[in-house]
Amino acid sequence: MKARKYIVLAAMAVMVAALALVGCSSGSASSASKSASASSASASASASASSASASSSAASGSMQLITAGKLTIATSPDYPPFENLENGEYVGLDIEIAKAVAKELGLTPEFKTLQFDAIIPAIAAGGQADMGISGFSIDPDRAKEIDFSSSYYIDDQAVAVMNDSPITAENADAELNKDGVIIAVQSGTTGETYVQENYPKATVQAYGNSTDAFAAMQSGQANAVCTNKAVVDTRLADAYKDARVVKTIATGEEYAIVISKDNKALTTAVNDALAKIASDGTLDTLIKQYM
Repeated sequence: MKARKYIVLAAMAVMVAALALVGCSSGSASSASKSASASSASASASASASSASASSSAASGSMQLITAGKLTIATSPDYPPFENLENGEYVGLDIEIAKAVAKELGLTPEFKTLQFDAIIPAIAAGGQADMGISGFSIDPDRAKEIDFSSSYYIDDQAVAVMNDSPITAENADAELNKDGVIIAVQSGTTGETYVQENYPKATVQAYGNSTDAFAAMQSGQANAVCTNKAVVDTRLADAYKDARVVKTIATGEEYAIVISKDNKALTTAVNDALAKIASDGTLDTLIKQYM
């Protein structure tokens, strides 16, 4: 009886031990499963973070620059109050806006002088500048070659003559549209287009810069000058006080920065920078300073 009792007890002990092993094995599997799941989630989060980082890096890397760390800006510095050279320094509204944009992008601005009508072809071709800013009005024909940023200023056109001219505000349209009348403009500008379309009988005399156009009027080589109103007002207030405005045309032209169509990332970055300086009051402050 004792022997059978011992046998039964021994059998029961074996069964208890087996059950304990099964329980331990099950707990270990559950723990291993949880560990594997946590490891998978961690790996997934790491992969996601790496993907986001790569995406961000790719986005920033897609912005093409002529020189790393610099924003190369083409301008024609003969168009005050937008851009001009004073003692060898670039000054004006456009110059300060370009500097503010460069600052927002974390880049050093570097200006490059080009004749106005050469800037858009240079930006379109690439290799000379990252963007152009030089009183460019948004225009559908220009938009075929380059991309425009969002606008930062609105201007009109104006026509000026010397004080001793027989052309007046009352007879301007008739007198300007006559054979033999010479109207000086800057080549490639909306002022040139306006004269061609509205005074077809006049001779349109195009110059590479606005300085030469005003000088031609003052020296008698041209009867009038047509260009953007802000430029006419500035020129007459500073260097041509012996001239007057005979016509203002409300064209409502929007000024913008020009960028290559192949550099969409830069266009986006410039637009973000312009939005920032508009929202924080920088743009309004600059416009009040120069206009």
